[in-house]
Amino acid sequence: MGAALGIDLTLAADLLSQGKLVAIPTETVYGLAANGLNPDAVAGIFSAKNRPTFDPLILHVGSIEQAKSLCSDWPSAADTLAKTFWPGPLTLVLPKADLVPPLVTADNPTVAVRMPNNAMTLALLSKIPFPLAAPSANPFGYVSPTNAQHVADQLGERIDYILDGGRCAIGIESTIVSVTMDNTVTVLRLGGLDLESITEALGKPVNEVLSMHSSPQAPGQLDQHYSPGSTMIAWSPENTDIHNAPWALQTTEKIGMMWFSQQRAQQWLSAQNVEAVENTPGVKHYYLSGDGSDKEAAMNLFGTLRQFDKDGCTRVYFEWASESGLGRAINDRLTRASAKGTH
Repeated sequence: MGAALGIDLTLAADLLSQGKLVAIPTETVYGLAANGLNPDAVAGIFSAKNRPTFDPLILHVGSIEQAKSLCSDWPSAADTLAKTFWPGPLTLVLPKADLVPPLVTADNPTVAVRMPNNAMTLALLSKIPFPLAAPSANPFGYVSPTNAQHVADQLGERIDYILDGGRCAIGIESTIVSVTMDNTVTVLRLGGLDLESITEALGKPVNEVLSMHSSPQAPGQLDQHYSPGSTMIAWSPENTDIHNAPWALQTTEKIGMMWFSQQRAQQWLSAQNVEAVENTPGVKHYYLSGDGSDKEAAMNLFGTLRQFDKDGCTRVYFEWASESGLGRAINDRLTRASAKGTH
């Protein structure tokens, strides 16, 4: 029998205090939480997810003061970012305090901390005296969960409880930045907070170090991640005749075509003098947004990637988002999700 889904914060707090695993909702994705100061509990996260211990975790806190207690230094840039964007989809990587177990940080001298913008999880954090280590609540490398049922489907037999907070409001993981003592800010992972907002808050541009083949400084830096079972292949409809489109190829495979926006797809089809392709045999079309909204596309991204597997697609062709706003984070996830299918 799998873990129950519910809204009992007292039960969740009791289980976490006992070193158990509880899935929690956030505005980004669902996290698999454990007492972040209990090495045995943290080890349970790695075991349940089959996650390699070289990949560090994020500690979720209920206040800026709690975050400060987990760090040996708190530069002024970190203070600015936390006061501007917390609670919210921003993770800060800072020098760690001694009380943080090495397993949480993958033996790095830094720790990742964030205050999630979810009322249920903030209420839970107010009930417990410790931060929550909480990577995405899915098997390592697979698509992140954006509702409680996603968690139940894949980890329900391995964890103790699932707090059901409904659908995640943002749908992709937090943006991660490191802050050094000289206030140098470096983006380590693109995510739910766009870089334009960070630059505006700091009054200066930030550095970027987004991929690491091994020994990542932060979660989400591995080249291949967030991957569905289907092979994903980038494709641009620009300057392409419909007869050369991926679904025009003769194949016995079940093919998917993921458009960034339904409006864009319809415009392209109209230019090709085609009314619709939804009924093309063996091809299923997916749309991340109705009119090209990057926020709507981000919210739908992981659910759509999961749908490919439910629908039995073996190959999926996708188009990129624009390189602005949340589009950069969406493209980052698509790049990593399609890494195994790179041609």
